[in-house]
Amino acid sequence: MQTDLIIIDDYCQKCNIEPSFIFLLEEDGLINIKHIDGEHYILTSELQEIERFSRWYYDLSINVEGISVIHNLLKRIHSMEAEIRHLKQHINFFQQGNNNYPEY
Repeated sequence: MQTDLIIIDDYCQKCNIEPSFIFLLEEDGLINIKHIDGEHYILTSELQEIERFSRWYYDLSINVEGISVIHNLLKRIHSMEAEIRHLKQHINFFQQGNNNYPEY
């Protein structure tokens, strides 16, 4: 058995969450579930996201559709932040070569 996989039922029992929640996350494309020999597994690399999603679901009462929207918006924000950093680097590069550019 691979060590990067966790049995869904074991994880859910330990974390006091419903296995159906995990399957809803997969259904919405938020996580991947591995199916091996009739057993369902989650990847350890997805645990951080699953924990975040479960807090939103159980603590904040956000449904899976809302979680999907929030997740996609956060991905877009992070992408735009990276683009802004990249553009600022370009601006700084050109400002160093020409002092006529205004300071930001």
